[in-house]
Amino acid sequence: MYVTPIRLLSSEIVNLIAAGEVIDSLAAVVRELVENAIDAEATRLTISILPELWQVEVADNGRGISLENLRHCAKAHHTSKICDLDDLWKITSLGFRGEALFSITQVGQLTIKSRDATDYQTGWCVDYNQQGEVIKEATSPMAPGTIVTASDLFGTIPVRRQGLPTFKQQLKAIQGIIDNMSLCHPQITWQVYHHHKPWLTISPGKTPQQILPQLVKSVHFHDLQFLCETMVTPCQEEAKLEMVLGLPDRTSRGRLDWLKIAVNGRVVRSPQLEQTVLAALSRTLPKGRFPIGFLHFKIPPSEIDWNRHPAKTEIYLQSLDFWQDQVTEIIEKVLKLSPLTITTVGQNQRVKKLLKASENKGVYHVGSSDSNELDLIKLRAVGQVNKTYIVAEHSQGLWLVEQHIAHERVLYEKLQDEWQLITVQQAIILTELSSKQVEQLERIGIDIEPFGDNTWAVRTVPKLLETRADCAEGLMELSLGGDLESAQVAVACRSAIRNGMVLELSQMQDLLDSWKKTRNPRTCPHGRPIYLSLEESSLSRFFRRHWVIGKSHGI
Repeated sequence: MYVTPIRLLSSEIVNLIAAGEVIDSLAAVVRELVENAIDAEATRLTISILPELWQVEVADNGRGISLENLRHCAKAHHTSKICDLDDLWKITSLGFRGEALFSITQVGQLTIKSRDATDYQTGWCVDYNQQGEVIKEATSPMAPGTIVTASDLFGTIPVRRQGLPTFKQQLKAIQGIIDNMSLCHPQITWQVYHHHKPWLTISPGKTPQQILPQLVKSVHFHDLQFLCETMVTPCQEEAKLEMVLGLPDRTSRGRLDWLKIAVNGRVVRSPQLEQTVLAALSRTLPKGRFPIGFLHFKIPPSEIDWNRHPAKTEIYLQSLDFWQDQVTEIIEKVLKLSPLTITTVGQNQRVKKLLKASENKGVYHVGSSDSNELDLIKLRAVGQVNKTYIVAEHSQGLWLVEQHIAHERVLYEKLQDEWQLITVQQAIILTELSSKQVEQLERIGIDIEPFGDNTWAVRTVPKLLETRADCAEGLMELSLGGDLESAQVAVACRSAIRNGMVLELSQMQDLLDSWKKTRNPRTCPHGRPIYLSLEESSLSRFFRRHWVIGKSHGI
């Protein structure tokens, strides 16, 4: 039997294989060219896609490239972003390996037009061969910036073309890349053309909170909360964590497709951090619904290893436990009912700051506030509607709070903190239990034993059920649950104040005070919103308080 000998691959085949790891689709071309443009400090990107012609063009208004650098930029492993081995451990740019442009020359034709921002004379147009060497260069009148055109992509590898996804799938992948990059770099204006027709337009913003509603059409700006925290890492370096989170009482998704994690300007896959977010939002959304969120970690380069994946989507993060704790803490702050997380109140706080800044120059005088901005919002119970809703007044309007689910949230979190089982003096008898129901009661710590034919005696019960007349019914409900968390939800729901119960004003106030201190006060453990906000600004618009007297009388 003939055995094929092991041979050294030719440089041509090696280059094609390496290029295939970096440039494996039209989306990969867009990704690499966009990353280079952002590294060049571009604030406007125009992308033109011609799938049937296998052509991608990316134009930017960045720093541009000098003629000398244009002559070398498409050669293998040529880059201006790292110099030596140590630089691999302190990556501060999106691109750094010097493979992207060379890989494009391996699978297509590459042309670059660029004008260096420091050269006010002219731009240059350069064509490259398959080795990344210049085959033609000429002057080209243009504004400072760069235009990169990659055409006849995969023309030299027809088998690769045939194996690529459909154009529709590739366009979807391109849209995903642009969505991710626009969230990481909200200051950029994006214009994308498909067959010379406008396809995507993303306007710039100061934070990702202005970008996300442009990408997910069902989400509005006020459905989101933005928070930025600065912290010191275990390596004693400063870092920053930005979060845009869809408030669970306002928005959610039917699938986990809009929870994104980014590190230093690039969206990455991090199952551990995703699970941390989901755990922090546990029992805040309805069953089968998932959060909308974007977390951007801006951390020292020494904390990251980017050399895990050719597309740089998988990384190794140092001090993962530390970052998981930071994520949990920032989500708790976002969910709190504090002035910083109540939209109208937050706007008024910003107006106060502007007025204070003007005091020295004008006649404005703003009284100082004794309350810290991070304090919980102050609520005052003023009444009850239909024996169901508590009317709560605060400085910027009023809320309707459903008493049952507000109390349910309070009890559920108490049970989470202290799941206490009490021994009853007289055993509670249950009948007609299946073996799975008995196992479920034992799983959550309840002492249950056989007590005759198809009968069981329960010796311990949750403390909240101990004095209830329907304790047996509650235990039957617990036997149908799946885990301790479900049992806690069931106990809280059964023990909470019922709708239809008349409450004294003092009882309402006590409930409001306890509810607003909970960790997740926006929704009940089943995901239902607890309060309806009627802000002063909305009331003012509805009652036309901006009208003048003459206008209101038809004059």
